Amino acid sequence: MSKSLLRSLLPFMSLAIVLGATFYVQPRTMSYFGLNLMLQYAVPIALATIAQMFIITVNDLDLSIGPFVGLVGCISATLLYTNPLLGILALLLCIAAYAAMGALIHRRNLPAIVVTLGLSFVWLGIAVLILPSPGGKAPEWLKAIMSVQLPYIPFPIVAAVVIGIAVHLALMLSSYGVIARGAGGNPKAMERAGWSMLKTKATMYAIAGFFGVLSGLSLLGLTTSADAHVADRYTLYSIAGVILGGGEFIGGRVSPLGAVVGALTLALAGSFLIFLNINPDWQIGAQGAILIIVLALKSLVVFWEQRR
Repeated sequence: MSKSLLRSLLPFMSLAIVLGATFYVQPRTMSYFGLNLMLQYAVPIALATIAQMFIITVNDLDLSIGPFVGLVGCISATLLYTNPLLGILALLLCIAAYAAMGALIHRRNLPAIVVTLGLSFVWLGIAVLILPSPGGKAPEWLKAIMSVQLPYIPFPIVAAVVIGIAVHLALMLSSYGVIARGAGGNPKAMERAGWSMLKTKATMYAIAGFFGVLSGLSLLGLTTSADAHVADRYTLYSIAGVILGGGEFIGGRVSPLGAVVGALTLALAGSFLIFLNINPDWQIGAQGAILIIVLALKSLVVFWEQRR
């Protein structure tokens, strides 16, 4: 088996292991209702992970995606609910702000990790100004979408597969996807070929903002009300999901399908830890341990392949 094939299979193997362990600990989850319950928050996590993946594709890291998702929820639960046109304009402005952030980072050669960390406080502050305490209401159409009941296969699984395939086709098989990944793999060569790295990075950040908006909308559709802090953990989840899915921090090496599988693994891991009666305060640490174990296995596989 080739090294590339083994790497691509690792995310699916990790998901299978976590899923098997969950079924073993709680056999009643091996049902339509059980899977739907465990994976109900997989869609917003997967969308946030895809947003992070687009940033990592251009060798940057976004530490603001969690607060940004929370801001989108607050905007949608207030402006979008009471004045849909104003709410849509506000969400479009959020996407434009993400594009401007990417352009600024590239133009001034600023470290993305510092800029996005600073903006995480900006997003959180605006969210608190809009909604000082948890509240607001989700639009009825949004709740209807997120409460869809499909036959045989739970909606979160179908939605995650559709998201993964759509992004895979757009990023991995399209001509612009090749350019975008080239911007992360060898930006100087892309500039010599005549491609604008400023435009490419701004576009990738705008796409990330778009998926961040979708993440916030889907999360609001599930919770039916908003909270500025509801998605604070999504920053770590999104980074972990990309890495679990086989992505790397450098070189534009990412896998949309793997990122979605990584997000599903994290969602299942949360349910698995609950079934083990682990204190919620320790769950984020336990999820970090799972991530370290998976990365260690990945390193062992790569080392074994190199020794062959």
